[in-house]
Amino acid sequence: MKHPVDIHVGKRVRHRRWMIGVTQQKLGESVGIKFQQIQKYETGMNRISASRLWDIAEALDVPVSFFFEGYVDNEGELAAGGNEETKPGDLLADKEALDLVRSYYAIPENQRRKLFDLARVLSDAA
Repeated sequence: MKHPVDIHVGKRVRHRRWMIGVTQQKLGESVGIKFQQIQKYETGMNRISASRLWDIAEALDVPVSFFFEGYVDNEGELAAGGNEETKPGDLLADKEALDLVRSYYAIPENQRRKLFDLARVLSDAA
């Protein structure tokens, strides 16, 4: 049976990997395992050991705590490193939102700033 923490951590691995454009194959090679194992981690089928999570965090250029951010336990307690604005399954579960964010960061910085300002104006007008 999958543990909710393993599922959450796996989703965070998948989304971070996807956001920076790394394939399962490439991540597996970076940490010395096969891509099938990355698939199992990302679905929560297999638990990620502490040392492997450390290696994955280094390969994806995030702190280990990143994988636990936004996790809420059965009592509604937020995991360490989380904040009140982070909700599990929120933005990270929306493929369209992730695609938008990924596209946004592909825009050159000066144009990205202008687009951000435009989006802020449009959202204030709504």
